[in-house]
Amino acid sequence: MTYLLNAPADFASHALHGYAAAHPGHVTLAHGGVVRSTATPVGQPALVIGGGSGHYPAFAGWVGPGMGHGAPCGNIFSSPSASQVYSVSRSAENGGGVILGFGNYAGDVLHFGQAAEKLRAEGIDVRIIRVSDDIASGPADQHRNRRGIAGDLVVFKIAGAAIEAGADLDEAERVAWKANDATRSFGVAFEGCTLPGAEEALFHVPDGQMAVGLGIHGEPGIREVPLGTAADVADLLLDGVLEEEPDRTDGGYRGRVGLVLNGLGTVKYEELFVVYGRVAEQLAARGCTVVAPEVGEHVTSLDMAGLSLTVVFLDDELEEYWLAPADTPAFRRTASAPAGEPRTTLHVPGEDPIPEASEQSQRTAQRIVGALEVLRDAASEHEAEFGRLDAVAGDGDHGQGMAFGTRGAAAAGAAAAGKGAGARTVLLHAGDAWAEEAGGTSGALWGAALTAAGGVFDDDNAAGPRDVVDALMAGIDAVARLGGARPGDKTMIDAALPFRDVLVREFDATGDLAGSVQAAAAAAREAAEATASITSRLGRSRILGEKSLGTPDPGAYSFAVLMDALGAALRSAADPLDAP
Repeated sequence: MTYLLNAPADFASHALHGYAAAHPGHVTLAHGGVVRSTATPVGQPALVIGGGSGHYPAFAGWVGPGMGHGAPCGNIFSSPSASQVYSVSRSAENGGGVILGFGNYAGDVLHFGQAAEKLRAEGIDVRIIRVSDDIASGPADQHRNRRGIAGDLVVFKIAGAAIEAGADLDEAERVAWKANDATRSFGVAFEGCTLPGAEEALFHVPDGQMAVGLGIHGEPGIREVPLGTAADVADLLLDGVLEEEPDRTDGGYRGRVGLVLNGLGTVKYEELFVVYGRVAEQLAARGCTVVAPEVGEHVTSLDMAGLSLTVVFLDDELEEYWLAPADTPAFRRTASAPAGEPRTTLHVPGEDPIPEASEQSQRTAQRIVGALEVLRDAASEHEAEFGRLDAVAGDGDHGQGMAFGTRGAAAAGAAAAGKGAGARTVLLHAGDAWAEEAGGTSGALWGAALTAAGGVFDDDNAAGPRDVVDALMAGIDAVARLGGARPGDKTMIDAALPFRDVLVREFDATGDLAGSVQAAAAAAREAAEATASITSRLGRSRILGEKSLGTPDPGAYSFAVLMDALGAALRSAADPLDAP
């Protein structure tokens, strides 16, 4: 468990501020993360690496010469928001383009992808590297669809070294993908981790057992097997990664491997060294030469009791970059002190002026703030329930994410309305805040939904019931478009699409906004409960297969709960909106 904290909700941001204060020679705080304390050389590609907090040294600990130029840091186990990724990238980029590197998780794919689109729209060349080293999360012939775990260290170390050696954006991207495709990882856990402020671990492993194929976001393994000796564990991990060892050739891989034996938070160095002794012995017996092994905590999962083994199959090029100097707070390899000009500029979001708005639109904006507060209160009331549903086949953070997101959206909307914002601007501010505060997949989707809904309103005119219906439809369409889910994938879409269909049918027939939303919410609740009979096909829970059976999808269920609360509030309001 986490013993030292001020408030659970502030743990990640407090840790980031303390980390930057502890390493002023290497990093400077930027919005939502850190960048190098020295400016990126003109024309050099900026390697921006990131993910959720709770994994230190990943990812902020790897910012420095020879590795990352910046690291956006999300909430615990949640991807950084698109705004955070964008701001860190803008702060780090200096004319050479950007490589965005992250583990292949749905939330990261969405938020980093959103940030990339915005950067490209501004003329910045952006490349995306999704690390996919975990052999437990997919078949060998779909390597790039796997999730990323401790292989992040290998890929980012090699890509950073290539950039330091003078690679341009095309070359750095090529080397990064080459490193990813040569890297394999496998892990086991003996006990789950505990979120800051929580009293119970996200999962427990029975005594005398170990969970094989863990994730780094608190996910349990894909199966449980008896816990043997350290040598037994070493053999299990090594056999797993070497199943995909490539053929040895004169011009390529010749049996030389880089290696990371990684502790996830509770397994300490002495235990890791015991395991590594066996790993080194077995590799030698197989004719493999280990090059610069790394044994320690590199990609953690708070206090999870577990470890993972990562192997990168080296050719001459990859070996050169694996051995190259690096100097970061958490990873050093015979490097000089940071060099370059002191950083003087950082991108700061949220400084754009509030557009002028008519009195009618300002009144609509105040009603929208009221609706956001209804969603906030509903998410807070059901936070524990949402988290419990998510913990069955996920990482248990959905309740926290929904609470953070709705709280941020309501606060941002109220702040914008207080400055005279109209309906459109209030929703845009609320959407940005929801995505940023919640992080993860739900944060990206709900943030996109509010942004799309804002596109239906404007800051000049009043809004009527038809506008609300159109805004709800636009939000749901954005979720479907951005998330890529289809009915039956066991996602929020399974509740959102029935809600949309019933809403349109009822409103066209009656013109009653509140009654239509309530009827649509009832359809969404029924559809959400029906997802209990579906096996997940998207997101983290897909890896656990039938473990999700019997439990409704948390995203679908939370959507239904929030829409039910919205319908009830509209019904009780004397004047929910101006007349159309």
